[in-house]
Amino acid sequence: MPDAADIPDAPKAAVAAAELPAIRRRINAVLIASQVLGGLGVATGIALASVLAQEVSGTEALSGLAPTATVAGTALLSVPLAALMTARGRRPGLVLAYFIGALGAGVVVVAAVIGNFPLLLIGMAGFGAASSANLQARFAAADLAEPERRARSISTVVWATTIGAVLGPNIAYPAGRSVSGLGVPAAAGPFLWAAGVFLVSAALVHILLRPDPLLTARAMSPADSSAAGRSLKAGLLAVQESPMARLALVTVAVSHTAMVSIMSMTPVALSHHGAGIELIGLVISGHIAGMYAFSPLMGRLTDRVGRLAVIGLAAGLLCMAALLAGTAGASHGRTAAGLFLLGLGWSAGLVSGSTLLTESVPQPTRAAVQGLSDLTMNAAAGVGGAAAGLVVAQAGYGWLNVVGALLLVPMAGLAVRRALAAQ
Repeated sequence: MPDAADIPDAPKAAVAAAELPAIRRRINAVLIASQVLGGLGVATGIALASVLAQEVSGTEALSGLAPTATVAGTALLSVPLAALMTARGRRPGLVLAYFIGALGAGVVVVAAVIGNFPLLLIGMAGFGAASSANLQARFAAADLAEPERRARSISTVVWATTIGAVLGPNIAYPAGRSVSGLGVPAAAGPFLWAAGVFLVSAALVHILLRPDPLLTARAMSPADSSAAGRSLKAGLLAVQESPMARLALVTVAVSHTAMVSIMSMTPVALSHHGAGIELIGLVISGHIAGMYAFSPLMGRLTDRVGRLAVIGLAAGLLCMAALLAGTAGASHGRTAAGLFLLGLGWSAGLVSGSTLLTESVPQPTRAAVQGLSDLTMNAAAGVGGAAAGLVVAQAGYGWLNVVGALLLVPMAGLAVRRALAAQ
């Protein structure tokens, strides 16, 4: 029997059952390593993105466009990357995404050196491709996972992002100092480091992610391997025809939009109530811990008590988060508790929704559907993040949380409807 590493990217026959455990371990190890590196690169660069945008544009009013461009890039690149994965497998798509992310980071550095703000935004959009790679990696972990462990496989890869997300902002300052003798602005230094990290991630995936998990899964299901069903149009039709897939898509998009909208304006609300930079940093760190550190717990719950139950849990946690944060006022501890629950609810929604989406559509359409999912969640979050500032300016932070809670109503209603239909 050949070694798992020797199996070609597009196997002609189904992989023997005895080989699957070794293949799964190898693929998960590579995905976890790439997630740590990818998360580190994204967090390192994004930590000073607004500061760099302010320096290059010369005005604070345009500083928020840098992270917005990153989100837009993540959303727009999700579909073509998914199309590539659908046609040629996970490995080429992930490698290209990290390479575009590295190229975008390099463009950001050049834009900072010459002081060109439009070029900076173009670079930030390309930088967003690395975030798209990090999101798609969770689906790659599910390609060969056993159905009863699919959510845990997804959640383990999501959890790996914790390491990079925590370390990234802490190395942004030394990364900035490291370029002081190169004529590069200090705020652009983290992007130079991020470019290097993304290239390492691309090399790691290119060399070690073998056999390709998506192509191997197709080879194991020859009856479902027709190329005719792999187009993006077929993926959209598959979602339209599956009530569970529609629920999963709504869950991922709504959870992400509610989280981004409330989280993005929390630092502003805290500063209005006298919180300093250190306290704001602690609150956001607690939020990030809620997002990633507990994802294995959400994966285990999703596999044990069911996808619909954890979607309900996500709606409850997000509503409680909005209630705590929206009524906190000057209570910084209450705001911190609300932001922690906001991250926890996002984790529950992402893991359960991604798992349900993967298993609710035919195997040939999965990669296309997963790309549509990332496009939808990032586009919705981009709109939500932009609208959040308007809501706070016109009505206040409390009303923003009310709007965030109202977004959860259709998600909870669909989950209840599907649960009743299943019974």
